[in-house]
Amino acid sequence: MLGVPSPPPFLDSSTTGQNMLNGINYASASGGILDDSGRHFGDRHSMSRQIQNFERTLNQYRTMMNATTLNQFLAKSIVIVVTGNNDYINNYLLPGFYGTSRNYTAPQFANLLLNTFARQLLALQSLGLRRFFLAGIGPLGCIPNQRARGLAPSGRCVDSVNQMVGTYNGGLRSLVEQLNRDHSDSIFVYGNTYNVFGDILNHPTAYGKILS
Repeated sequence: MLGVPSPPPFLDSSTTGQNMLNGINYASASGGILDDSGRHFGDRHSMSRQIQNFERTLNQYRTMMNATTLNQFLAKSIVIVVTGNNDYINNYLLPGFYGTSRNYTAPQFANLLLNTFARQLLALQSLGLRRFFLAGIGPLGCIPNQRARGLAPSGRCVDSVNQMVGTYNGGLRSLVEQLNRDHSDSIFVYGNTYNVFGDILNHPTAYGKILS
């Protein structure tokens, strides 16, 4: 819809030179805001490591364009960040692997994520990026991973998990408002992923035959 091809993954060997100029996908399965999230799956790139990867990309860009052109290029770029899911399903909600649910209440954990995420976003902004789309977390209590735990009646979502997500999303909306107030040279937009997927779950026939 943006009129550009899907960006290549950062670790693809062909992601060099001109192939980088329409964007790069830094996403990593099971990676999260916290470095520890998803560690039981093995190697993955957390949000902090993805920022380091972006800095490596910047070094390549500097060989391709002068500083003024690069700054203009970065200022016009759109940063799409979809993260936080794994910090719950592959960290907080796995007490057998991680101690976070014993060390933090759900609101405290949401604050930990948001404070860490805010620092990461400001690190990206300090590198010259100015346009950010920040997706909230969807209704994780409705995914098979959580429903299979038997913590909700058959066919129902796990309300306690969705309440955790709601706390985080509310904090993210507030963070976006604060970032826009404090950084007038940048644009931060909140994506209400929760309501999007909630509408799909509540009105599946509106989304085609596959979902109905």
